[in-house]
Amino acid sequence: MYVSDLSHPTFSLAGKLQHLYQLSRGCKIDLRFRPPFLNLLKAFGDPHKNMPPTIHVAGTNGKGSTLAFMRAFLEEQGKSVHVMTSPHLVRFNERIVLAGKEIEDDYLESLIDEAIALNNEAEITFFEITSVLAFAAFSRVKADYLLLETGMGGRLDCTNIIEDPILTIITSISRDHEPFLGNTLAKIAGEKAGIIKQNVPCIIARQESNEALHVLEETARKRNAPLLRANQEWCIKMQNDTCHYTSDKNALTLPLPALKGVHQIDNAGTALAAFEAIGAGGALDEDALSRAIKKVNWPARLQKMTTEQEDWEIWLDGGHNESAGRVLAQQASLWEGQDSKPLYLIIGMMSLKTPDAFFAAITPLAEHVYTVPIMGEPLTFAPDALQAFVKESPCTCADSLDSALSRLFKEQKPGRILITGSLYLTGEYLKRKNALA
Repeated sequence: MYVSDLSHPTFSLAGKLQHLYQLSRGCKIDLRFRPPFLNLLKAFGDPHKNMPPTIHVAGTNGKGSTLAFMRAFLEEQGKSVHVMTSPHLVRFNERIVLAGKEIEDDYLESLIDEAIALNNEAEITFFEITSVLAFAAFSRVKADYLLLETGMGGRLDCTNIIEDPILTIITSISRDHEPFLGNTLAKIAGEKAGIIKQNVPCIIARQESNEALHVLEETARKRNAPLLRANQEWCIKMQNDTCHYTSDKNALTLPLPALKGVHQIDNAGTALAAFEAIGAGGALDEDALSRAIKKVNWPARLQKMTTEQEDWEIWLDGGHNESAGRVLAQQASLWEGQDSKPLYLIIGMMSLKTPDAFFAAITPLAEHVYTVPIMGEPLTFAPDALQAFVKESPCTCADSLDSALSRLFKEQKPGRILITGSLYLTGEYLKRKNALA
């Protein structure tokens, strides 16, 4: 939980989000179903038992993108979809999508008021209370499906209170949140595998680690959960300007996704396998899926921004761990092969993260690196602390994102700027753009 999560352009909502945060009284993250959470669920009438058919997703990277693809596929079939994700980029409403639309301010505010009253000043965390009010909204507004993203872990995540999803998805697993999830991939995979349910099919995305895959497979075996694994029960590959999806039931040729990056092919494949597994549209309609894959949207994941600076490009990506660093390095190499524009990095990161592996993967490919704080966020790395992780490229510390951009435009020849290291930094840029619009 970060201070950045509490910002909102509506003054009254910002104040009420702040009040929700203060209910925790500063208690540390505690990955278990705590009594205040369970009590509030009961006070709301256990809404988690009355939600639409739910697809539950856990993993380290790609959760949000996979759900964005899944939502696009379902909506192209005329299905109404609820979505819960975190964190948000600009305003809290992004976390709760009701039947295809972000929750309205008035409804959100009324739910917060109801949650505060029913909670009766109990010590409850921000994620616990906001999960409960989201469940309440999902139970009261009709939809065909709910796409539910875990928070940090899986096994003891608040979202895992649901007992009967129709499908679970495990996206790519890598090192992140190690103080809470464990310091090995096996331990982290064990926490993520906690969402796998008895007899419920589970989609497994491509895993970089056989160690993680083995843990997922063993958990599924013990729970008799049918597995649909990347490169085994299904496969997706890029060929020229198309991607090819195959399973024992279907063979599809689709356009490349609207979301940029080779890794999004894997995320699209994971969503296709999930869509196929639930049979939402009957036989897969190649034309409908082609339309959906071309218009899927998920901000700050290799998102290209418009800029008035001639000959410059600005890209946003919230990646912050080792696996994300490798993905961005792969994209940087592709860019270099396309046009050899110089790459500049602006990096800010939360101080609870471990920057070394991320920096080692991406910073050697940069012409110049600018390190920045995340404004208004106490738990941010200082620019000079981040500078220590830059080993092979020139690096400049800047006191803000605006300062880094200003200096970059003045000091460097035109090229490609990638703002990265944290979704909160990319959110800061998006808020800045919205304010100027």
